[in-house]
Amino acid sequence: MIPAAHPLPHPAPAQGGAAPPRWQALWREAVRDPRELLALLGLPCDGLDPDGAGISYDAAAQFPLRVPRGFVARMRHGDPADPLLRQVLPLDAELRPMPGFGLDAVGDGAAKAGHGVIRKYRGRALLIATGSCAVNCRYCFRRHFPYAEETAAAAGWRDSVAAIAADPGIDEVILSGGDPWSLATPKLAELTDALKAVPHLKRLRVHTRLPVVLPERVDAALTAWLAALPWPVAVVLHANHANEFDASVDAAMQRLRAAGATLLNQAVLLRGVNDSVEALAALSERSHAAGVLPYYLHQLDRVQGAAHFEVADEDARALHRALAARLSGYLVPKLVREVAGDPGKRPL
Repeated sequence: MIPAAHPLPHPAPAQGGAAPPRWQALWREAVRDPRELLALLGLPCDGLDPDGAGISYDAAAQFPLRVPRGFVARMRHGDPADPLLRQVLPLDAELRPMPGFGLDAVGDGAAKAGHGVIRKYRGRALLIATGSCAVNCRYCFRRHFPYAEETAAAAGWRDSVAAIAADPGIDEVILSGGDPWSLATPKLAELTDALKAVPHLKRLRVHTRLPVVLPERVDAALTAWLAALPWPVAVVLHANHANEFDASVDAAMQRLRAAGATLLNQAVLLRGVNDSVEALAALSERSHAAGVLPYYLHQLDRVQGAAHFEVADEDARALHRALAARLSGYLVPKLVREVAGDPGKRPL
C-alpha cells in the first residue's frame, strides 16, 4: 500500500486572531477528488488515457490526488491530453506491475546518514524537511517514501542538524521533501537558525515546486526569511511544461530573485507531457523569460506506478540533440539520470 501524503502542519495561532497566510488557505482549498477535477475541466470520468486506461480511484486512494485550483486554471478546458492534467490525474496504468520499477528508485534508503538526512554526493547533505507537497505528481520518485519515520523536522531538527555538524565534509545543505516550502515560514527560520551554528556550511539549496503550482507561497514573510540567510541560496524549481508559467508565477520568480536567490529549473522527461522538441524548447524559453535558468532534464526515476510516463533512452538522447541544435547553449538543460550509488547525476 502506498502511504497517503501527510497533511499540511497547522500553523501556530496568529497574534491578535489574524487570519493565516493566504497561501495556506489556498492550499486547503486544493482539489482532492478526481471527479471534481474532471468536472472543472468539462471532461468525462473515464476513457482519458491514450493507452486505453481510465482514471483510477484505487490509485487515488493509494497516492491521493492533490492539486491547487490555480494550477487547474492553467489546464486546457475539455482537453484530456492536457500536459498539466496528465501530471496529476491518477490512472489505471499506475496499478500495473512493471519489471524494473520499485519502491525506492534512487537509493534513498541506502544513503540515510541520520534522521531525515540523505547523503549521496560528496560535500552535500539532503534534508527531508517534510512529507507534504502542494501537488501530488503521479511520477514522484518519493511516492513510497516513509515520511512518518524519516522527516527531519522531528525533535526540532536536533538530530538532523547534529548529523550535519558532525561531518565537516558537508558544505552544502539541500532542503527537500515533500516540499520544504510547505512548512510555515517560522518553522523554516527555526531550521536555518539551527544550521547557522554549523561553521562548515557554505551554501543552501531549496528544491521546491510551490512557486510554480502555488505562487502565493512566495509572500513577504518568505522573501524576508530568504533575504536574511547568511549563505548563497539556490532555489531549484520544478516545472515540466511551458504552460505551468503564467503572470502569477512570473511575479513569484521576480520576488525570489529580488531576495537574492539563484533560480534553476529541473524538469522530468515525461511521455505525453513534454516528449517533443517543441515542448522542451518552449519550456526552456518560457522558464528563462521568467528568470529561471534550465538546469536538468531528468530521465524518469523508475518508481512503481510511473512506468506509463517513461521515454526510452534513445528517444531522450535524440530529443536532447535536437534541442541543443535549436537553442542557445545556456537554454539546454543537462540530460541526466539518477542512479543509486553513483557519485553524481549520470549524463546520458
